[in-house]
Amino acid sequence: MTPRDRTTWQILAATTIGLGAWYMNWRWTTSLNTDAIVFSVAVALAESLTFLGTLLFFFDIWDEDDTPPQPAPRYRAEIGLSSGTTIHVDIFIATFDEDTSIILPSIQAAKSVIAPPGVATKIYLLDDGNRPLMRDCAEAAGVHYISREDNRGFKAGNLANALFASEGDFFVICDADTQLFPSFLQNTLGYFRDPRVSWVQTPHWFYDIPDGILWTNWACKTFGKDFSWLGALIAAVTGSPRRGVDPYLSDPALFFDVIQRRRNRNTASFCCGAGSIHRREAVFQNALAEQGKALSGWTRKTRNAAAFLLPRLDFQLFRFHVSEDIFTSILHQSRGWRSVYHPTVEARMLSPWSSEAWAMQKLKYAGGTFDIMLRANPMFSRGMPWRIKLHYLATFWSYLSILWLPILLFAPAFSLVTGIAPVEAYSVPFFLHLLPVLIANEVALQVGCKGHNLHAGRVLSIGAMHIQWRALMQVLQGKKPHFAPTPKTPGKTRELRHVRANIAFLVVFIGAMVWALTQYQQGNPDYSVTFLVVNLFWLVWNAASIIRVLKIALWRPSNAHGFQAQRRPS
Repeated sequence: MTPRDRTTWQILAATTIGLGAWYMNWRWTTSLNTDAIVFSVAVALAESLTFLGTLLFFFDIWDEDDTPPQPAPRYRAEIGLSSGTTIHVDIFIATFDEDTSIILPSIQAAKSVIAPPGVATKIYLLDDGNRPLMRDCAEAAGVHYISREDNRGFKAGNLANALFASEGDFFVICDADTQLFPSFLQNTLGYFRDPRVSWVQTPHWFYDIPDGILWTNWACKTFGKDFSWLGALIAAVTGSPRRGVDPYLSDPALFFDVIQRRRNRNTASFCCGAGSIHRREAVFQNALAEQGKALSGWTRKTRNAAAFLLPRLDFQLFRFHVSEDIFTSILHQSRGWRSVYHPTVEARMLSPWSSEAWAMQKLKYAGGTFDIMLRANPMFSRGMPWRIKLHYLATFWSYLSILWLPILLFAPAFSLVTGIAPVEAYSVPFFLHLLPVLIANEVALQVGCKGHNLHAGRVLSIGAMHIQWRALMQVLQGKKPHFAPTPKTPGKTRELRHVRANIAFLVVFIGAMVWALTQYQQGNPDYSVTFLVVNLFWLVWNAASIIRVLKIALWRPSNAHGFQAQRRPS
């Protein structure tokens, strides 16, 4: 982001905040519909909580400050290590049930990583499936093989087991489908010249996301060249210039190039597992500190028996949790360690390619986040700086929006069925207060998010709402979020079971629309033209997001592996 872009974004963001505060003041003091006060207050409260989420998001992405890159170290003393000369780096490739067609390219990519002068690497295949085929695969590829008898702790336990069986000063985490670029170590090890740096996270790049076809080209091919305008219209309405691009809305560019990158200014970027490199010393120090915290309440007699009991303690180098990477972030940032987000892509990986994988991934993300929020909330951590806490709060707030988003989602349908508006009147003052906020917010986000696609996030906030509700209910009932790895193979069938709730929502919307239009035709005075236009606009807007999510269950790749883009992003 250039200084000019930064200034423009911050001016637009400040303008949006000011207009938003002006709107919310008017909303609470002037516009409430006293004839339907409960409904009106509920909508106003949902709008207020959404505005608070906007404030947190603006803080989250307020400024961009990349950590200056450093040349890779040649000697251990340069990165705070004593004794010896060679720096040892272990590359871990974690697998459970993935096919060799996915794992072998990852092994070959790891073998192609260039070790800087003074650095030695070892590659380990961490097979949590304990499969003879994987052992043979590792042996044939000339890499080390580590397995275990059980799957306790799943990926976190798999990584911890590998750390006890290896000796590297640093270790790189790769999933089964993570293909490192040769430059990975050359471009990341230098950050560890700062002895406070615990880990470095690089962006995730899904190289297999289909490019799709331009809507204008599709319209011309389907209806004739005179219908290019139709393609342009569809592109404007959907927010995407292409048909068939990113069918599962998996592109992580907005998260990594904007959110993660902006959080780096406060050393608050998340560890995201794959594509990260860690200082072994930091992991063990934090695990020992956590163990010491657990032992602090022991009696003297019990402490004297520590030599006998320690091997039996629940010593977790990584917290056994579905979101072990976020736990790593919280523990390290609470104890004074620094993180670095390296903004350049240094690895490529596969995206979810089925509705099952899509739903499973969303359930895991939501369940893990809710579980941390309720049982290990960093907001109550004494050692974490307040700025980092606000970044975590922004994440939690985005997931908590499922508590008030349904009000905004169904408010238009409720109004169309009952003829009751959530505001006193859809008058000129209403539009004069609302439209400036919406326009300013949209322009600010387009500039602040560097032109990345905002549509996908909005669609998922509605389309995945029922999955996030399911995750919250499971956590509230004391159920642990599921650990199963996200499948990375194309789906073979079209499944609607993951979007049944969305289908029900769509039926409700259509019913409300038909009812309202019928009432208008019959001359019902509660259904004015302005009332219909406003509520039908928001109803259609919400329905469009639901329809987009339905495509997730119906889409299938045209070939066995789908399109694989090979171009590395800049």
